[in-house]
Amino acid sequence: MPEQLHARVEACYQQAEAFFNTRFERPQVSFKLRGQKAGVAHLNTNLLRFNPQLYRENREHFLKQTVAHEVAHLVAHQMFGGRIRPHGEEWQLIMRGVYELTPDRCHTYEISRRQVSRYIYRCACADQDFPFTAQRHALVSKGRRYFCRRCRATLVFSGEQRVE
Repeated sequence: MPEQLHARVEACYQQAEAFFNTRFERPQVSFKLRGQKAGVAHLNTNLLRFNPQLYRENREHFLKQTVAHEVAHLVAHQMFGGRIRPHGEEWQLIMRGVYELTPDRCHTYEISRRQVSRYIYRCACADQDFPFTAQRHALVSKGRRYFCRRCRATLVFSGEQRVE
């Protein structure tokens, strides 16, 4: 895990401890998050997970905003209990009062989609392609059958593949 990110988590906790005059248990920090989310706070297990790709692509803003956003969830949970709303007034108080940041609920990071292969299947209608994922294509090779809803014929692999 990047040293800067770990240092920012620690700095956020020190700010919260000074503000609330209380000690907070440090969370486990993981860098194993993929997809559209920049970070996730697991309240009951005291775990923070961060997206390494979004961190690399948006380092400065990520360190300032996203890390504080997720730490604020854990601090709010420890201070006010489990019955508060995720982005409610307690969380907003921490974002504004402790970290002096705008309590944005979502990030606006550009998300690059990875390319995926589609396996093209066809039916008797012949005017429509059915792009299958690799998982569904593998099921067909294991004997699974899929049917066209219009002509009810079995979908057959055309031998074509396309990258999306």
